[in-house]
Amino acid sequence: MALADMARSFEIGINRRGIVRHRRHGWLPKILPYMGYGSTASVRILARAVMADPDARHDVSAQRGFHQFFTTQVGFLPVTVKVGERVIRTRTDSSGYVDILVANHGLEPGVHSALLTPAQGMPATAPVQILNPHSTIGIISDVDDTVMVTKMPRAFIAAWNAFVLNTDARQEVPGMSEFYQSLIQRYPSAPFFYLSTGAWNTEPAINAFLQQHGFPLGPIVLTDWGPTPTGLIRNGMEHKRTQLRNLLISFPHMRWILIGDDGQHDPYVYEDLAREHPDRVAAIAIRELSPVEQVFSHGTPRTLDISDPIIARHFSVPEIRGKDGFELHAQLDTVAAALASASDAPLFAPTTSPHSASSEECSGEERESTR
Repeated sequence: MALADMARSFEIGINRRGIVRHRRHGWLPKILPYMGYGSTASVRILARAVMADPDARHDVSAQRGFHQFFTTQVGFLPVTVKVGERVIRTRTDSSGYVDILVANHGLEPGVHSALLTPAQGMPATAPVQILNPHSTIGIISDVDDTVMVTKMPRAFIAAWNAFVLNTDARQEVPGMSEFYQSLIQRYPSAPFFYLSTGAWNTEPAINAFLQQHGFPLGPIVLTDWGPTPTGLIRNGMEHKRTQLRNLLISFPHMRWILIGDDGQHDPYVYEDLAREHPDRVAAIAIRELSPVEQVFSHGTPRTLDISDPIIARHFSVPEIRGKDGFELHAQLDTVAAALASASDAPLFAPTTSPHSASSEECSGEERESTR
């Protein structure tokens, strides 16, 4: 048996024993909802099922500290999802996640709710954002070292988010919230997405940080740090590539402003997407880390630049760089000019959803690779 298979079996075994132990104490499954998103044609519903004490006064979904990582997830739990005009019967995957696409939901653009009811335990309401089909600009942002100063080795970012109790301990990258608010002022209908290689366990802490520091709110797309069918950990670059392409497919009428940092692979991933789809990437904004932050990020004081300068010259997507949000904001006119010129070449928007209609019986396990 491969090492990854052994690790997955070990994880599943621990969860099964944890479920039995918690049930003896009267605990029941609870749905932890995440913000879903979609178009007027289809919507992605995201949530996770964990064991919880029904008599506890605190909200498990809002816990801080080590409790975030020491959860017992409930795999293969039947869940009924009601969103708009649709009722879908599904089940969580082996790690306790619900991750499904629901077509023909009948919802108008705006923020709505989806009701998730487990076969056992407490139901939950998940917010869902339906994007306006007339919005032509969207914004995708990294989290660690882009909006949040981590000052921790990448290997310990998950632990930092898990064990730091107070969100005040996390510092904002100077000027970054002002930069984002300026983008919203210029493009008020633009949706914001936050894409990170962090674990889903940290979603409540990230969401609280964004609200506390005045960042525009939007869906947060994270990953499961557990073992996969092909390895012990998930590939961060591939996770970002997959989710970026999913957004391009889901919203074919949009161009995207991509915001990240040069501490890891954001420049390479973004430039790679721009080379493949130059008509879909409106601009790239990169926050440049200091030498000390570079050391924490990947071990050397130099930028981890794996871009090919010869290839990079062959695509015309504008790129701005700065050490913080203030320097990026000073170059905002460059982005605005590029978007204005690009608006003369409208994108073709298909009349039907790129996703087929959801089955009445669809398993989150079938979509595990999308996370």
